[in-house]
Amino acid sequence: MTRRFVVGVVCVLLIAAPAAGQRGGRTGPDVAGVDWPTEDPPPPLLEREVTFPRYEVRTLDNGLQVVFVGHHEQPAVNVRLLVRAGASSDPSGTPGVAALAAQLLDQGTTTRSAQEIARQVDYVGGALAVGAASDLSFVNAIVMSDSFDLALDVLSDVARHPAFAAAEIERQRQQVLSGMQVSYDDPGYIASIVFNRLVYGFHPYGMPHNGTPESVRAIRRDDLVSFHNAHYMPNNAVLAIVGDVTAQEAFAGAERALGDWERGDLPRAPTDVAPAPTRRLIVVDRPGAVQTAVRAGHLALPRAHPDFLTFDVAIKILGGEGGNRLGGVLRTERSLTYAASADVAGRRSAGDFMATTDTRSVATAEALRLTVDEIARLQREPVTQRELRGAQDYLAGNFPITLETPNAIATQVLEAILFGLDLDELETYRERINRVTVSDIRRVARAYLKPGNLSIVLVGDASTFIDDLAGAGFDRFEVIPRSELDLSSADLKRPSGVAP
Repeated sequence: MTRRFVVGVVCVLLIAAPAAGQRGGRTGPDVAGVDWPTEDPPPPLLEREVTFPRYEVRTLDNGLQVVFVGHHEQPAVNVRLLVRAGASSDPSGTPGVAALAAQLLDQGTTTRSAQEIARQVDYVGGALAVGAASDLSFVNAIVMSDSFDLALDVLSDVARHPAFAAAEIERQRQQVLSGMQVSYDDPGYIASIVFNRLVYGFHPYGMPHNGTPESVRAIRRDDLVSFHNAHYMPNNAVLAIVGDVTAQEAFAGAERALGDWERGDLPRAPTDVAPAPTRRLIVVDRPGAVQTAVRAGHLALPRAHPDFLTFDVAIKILGGEGGNRLGGVLRTERSLTYAASADVAGRRSAGDFMATTDTRSVATAEALRLTVDEIARLQREPVTQRELRGAQDYLAGNFPITLETPNAIATQVLEAILFGLDLDELETYRERINRVTVSDIRRVARAYLKPGNLSIVLVGDASTFIDDLAGAGFDRFEVIPRSELDLSSADLKRPSGVAP
């Protein structure tokens, strides 16, 4: 029980995000022309000194990069293998292969059944996770330090020798399809996947990382085996070892468990180019819906772009923690929503920004107009020093929390390696955030925001707001019934007579 408790604690990353929109009110007489009551945010907490843990990086003879970060506050170790292949590497026309292949890694190998894998990990109070995202697939194990060798052995086995048994493929396929059935009833999910499709077109980033119902049904075992053989190789992977072991133990363990993994010919990187931002408004009709999910944004910067950090601060002012103009207008001033936000997604070869809110059906056109106006205002008008300071305080203040556990430290280091970032910059993150100026924000807003070429998605009851769109400045739009939505089609509509 003690072992399970400690590892459970280590697995949890508690992110204490200050609520940007919450302010302490006060009342009083009108002083110096100021209308009372006024609302002032509480001052930020004092910054505490942060020292990024020292790390070492070595490359084995087979090309596997191994990163070690010592972290001795808890008797635990995190071992994470990252393969540079995710949904963006899916075979053309078959999205979902990378996700299903990753999902099956711990469902049986050539030497261990799924039950044996689970029992071995559970017996030592550990945790094992597998999965895939846009640009990567991963195996992640966290155990007590005295089970470090077991974690490496299990990780090596599931990454290198998945069985892809027919029964497990079908079981996982049905789980994916069941999950999709639930997701497709969620307006927010529909809005987000259609938004990605508009922004990235037929680039792999434009499709859901777990595929579509049609593509998942079409995946065969040969597809999974071929994907694994093409991408799961040591010279296409990074291993991070973070926790309560020595550097000597870490590198010796990596060599023992993975040193005999044979390198291979690296696959060709995807050559698809995401399209330039183009204005397009899609209405996905869900009759009877009482709210509309609103998404607006466009293509932005890849994660390794020199201006990514500054652009991220700008979007935090628009709709993130420490700023959030969108929340101030849509929620505080107009009472159109409970929440509004904007965020940046930085991927390996591209990125995007997206403004997000949900509003009453009858207020859809107004909420959309105000959202677009705020995006344009960020480009048109300089932000205030106070707005900039709020975003900086949040980002700089939140950074220490991202270093509190081995799992969190591994995430930071692996992200830097995956996106080709300078690892030394991890130690100067807060200084770089605090060096951003008002003029920097205006420069990136003018350079990278395209308010006239937004991709916009509205998911709701079209009959309640469609007549208001033209009056709000949106006279060109396409309406697609939810039942006819098809992400693989150029016009996003399923041909008539074709069953979903």
